[in-house]
Amino acid sequence: MLNLSASFASCRRAAALGAFVIGSLGCSGSALAAQPSQLFPLPFFLVPQSQMAPAPSVDVAPQDEERSAFELPARLRRQIVSYTTREAPGTVIIDTPNTYLYYVLGGGRAVRYGIGVGRDGFTWSGVQQITKKAEWPDWVPPPEMIARQPYLPRHMAGGPGNPLGARAMYLGGTVYRIHGTNAPETIGTHISSGCIRLTNGDVSDLYSRVSIGTKVVVLPMPDRRAELGSAVR
Repeated sequence: MLNLSASFASCRRAAALGAFVIGSLGCSGSALAAQPSQLFPLPFFLVPQSQMAPAPSVDVAPQDEERSAFELPARLRRQIVSYTTREAPGTVIIDTPNTYLYYVLGGGRAVRYGIGVGRDGFTWSGVQQITKKAEWPDWVPPPEMIARQPYLPRHMAGGPGNPLGARAMYLGGTVYRIHGTNAPETIGTHISSGCIRLTNGDVSDLYSRVSIGTKVVVLPMPDRRAELGSAVR
């Protein structure tokens, strides 16, 4: 009887110890990571697939990371503003000097986005149309860009690390695009080779509003030489 009682008490102590260890693992993943084989056989800890949290959608994750890593200045955040123009509702107007893109709503209003534009010597102006739309587009640098920067890849598959970001809208037969970016801190700057960039959240919003054939008006940079001439006179 004594041996049986001792064995029973020993089993109770072992069960209590096992419960304590499992509870500790639930609070701290480091214990399991340290020496899992010394505690219990690995299958004991496998979680049924149905209980695992689903992986986040790739459309959401880059934008969440973007928000947590960088916050745009207030003036560059997407907002509805008063905007007077003769252009029809649905037109996209790119204000290159002030790094804004306007989507005309009509009635004297527009959605304004902060953008990054071409650096000195790479700005352009004119009227184009959106001729193609793509989600998570591949990046194929044009020959002109490769000639300037021969170290660039010839092709990069679309995804969170791609410099074109979450969406791209191609302009006419040009090499220029309105696209997202994996570097939101460049919004509001003159940095690109002529393309117009928005945050991934903003470019996804604009993408949902425009269609093939949407008119895009790109305003020119002011003529600094003319300004200097006026100042001298």
